[in-house]
Amino acid sequence: MRRADRLFQIVQHLRGGRLTTAARLAERLEVSERTIYRDIADLQSTGVPIEGEAGVGYIMRAGFDLPPLMFTREEIVALVAGARMVSAWGGVAMARAAAEALVKIEAVLPEDARARLKSVEIRAPAHRMSAEERVKIDTLERACEERLEIAIAYTDAAGAATERAIRPLGLWFWGGTWTVVGWCLKRGDFRMFRIDRIGTLMPTGETFRPERGRTLRDFYAQMIECGEVPGDVDFLGPV
Repeated sequence: MRRADRLFQIVQHLRGGRLTTAARLAERLEVSERTIYRDIADLQSTGVPIEGEAGVGYIMRAGFDLPPLMFTREEIVALVAGARMVSAWGGVAMARAAAEALVKIEAVLPEDARARLKSVEIRAPAHRMSAEERVKIDTLERACEERLEIAIAYTDAAGAATERAIRPLGLWFWGGTWTVVGWCLKRGDFRMFRIDRIGTLMPTGETFRPERGRTLRDFYAQMIECGEVPGDVDFLGPV
């Protein structure tokens, strides 16, 4: 991570008026505490209103260089509902990021909008999600982004066990069940695997590049051609 990016992340973590220790910042940014102390001192010297000291923690006064965000009531409801669903049903890193995002949004909202955010009564209980499954979601999401081949031990609906090497392309959430879409090297075709049926998974050490006929766009086109989804379906963004 570039130093400029790290300084930006430190400011992001301190937004919301929360006391944060150098140890916690160092862990999240994967640097030493000494580096955090030096970065904090540099930020303070440029006028960023960070208060605190080593061994106690740091806090930033609210309102630093942040213009008020304007959201409609419906947008606030959507943001809160989405963040809570991700917190309940997403990976560990996803859940933490969703909670952090709400804190940062709340910190820059006007007072009346902040009250609306706190009054949203939409919940998403997560009693069916295991800690192990959450970690797998994070691992697969990272593999999709970094294009890492993954070896998995998988048990299908009939109870048959198999081992596969896949090129993960994307994650789909089905309202209670997550699947990973990938190119299966064993079958030479696209496959969907339910994450809760994956026993073990680990990177093979190999990376991959997009290949014609093996991308997520190709998978979507195949589904449309087979009639599994309507042709005008919106997959929400470029693939």
